[in-house]
Amino acid sequence: MFESKAGVFLIAGIGFFALSFLVMGLLPWTIYYNEPELTVEQIAAKGILPDFVDLAERFPDQFKDHFGEVSEKSFAEALALGHQVYVAEACWHCHSQFIRPVSNEDLRWGPVSHALEYQNRLQRPVLFGTRRVGPDLSREGGVRSNDWHIAHFWDPTSVTPSSVMPAYKWFFDADGYPNKRGMAVITYVQWLGSWLKEYPYYHGDGPSGPTTQPAFPTRTPASRPAAAG
Repeated sequence: MFESKAGVFLIAGIGFFALSFLVMGLLPWTIYYNEPELTVEQIAAKGILPDFVDLAERFPDQFKDHFGEVSEKSFAEALALGHQVYVAEACWHCHSQFIRPVSNEDLRWGPVSHALEYQNRLQRPVLFGTRRVGPDLSREGGVRSNDWHIAHFWDPTSVTPSSVMPAYKWFFDADGYPNKRGMAVITYVQWLGSWLKEYPYYHGDGPSGPTTQPAFPTRTPASRPAAAG
């Protein structure tokens, strides 16, 4: 059997599978096995996002009921809950969080994803996505205002007429204000990409001009750009 063409192809197929498993699976695991993984509390300790403070200022009564005062503890709680909501609602199915080094993706969504970006609890499970019905969200933080995201979750076509995303009315209370889950998922989305030095000017349109290489894992929040949408 192994002297026939079929046998050669069989052996070659098994060999290439083993090689790909070694290079793409086992080797990266051995490199990053002992790397520390940041907890949500450690992420929150790096700095509270201005967007989280904005939610507290825009909706003071609702925010107080849901999260109390603005603090590292409440910020960590919002991030953890927002991540859970994001995963549970399958947002990752249509929106990936992995910018690949192909097809000029870095020109559309910012620097190519780096392994250190995924060394934290908010990237578990890995949300590479299954398809891109919507844009990649790796650099979403700070790109749009909270108001834009609120309108987008309430009625996606109101800000993106061609959107096929469903409305998430259950992210709002009876009075139309974002509820706890709504505020949390907005906080999580606004966190994505905020660890980069370029945040929130990923495409070189900020006061410091174009940047070429991302800095990891330091987060340096800058002043907000004008709201899109």
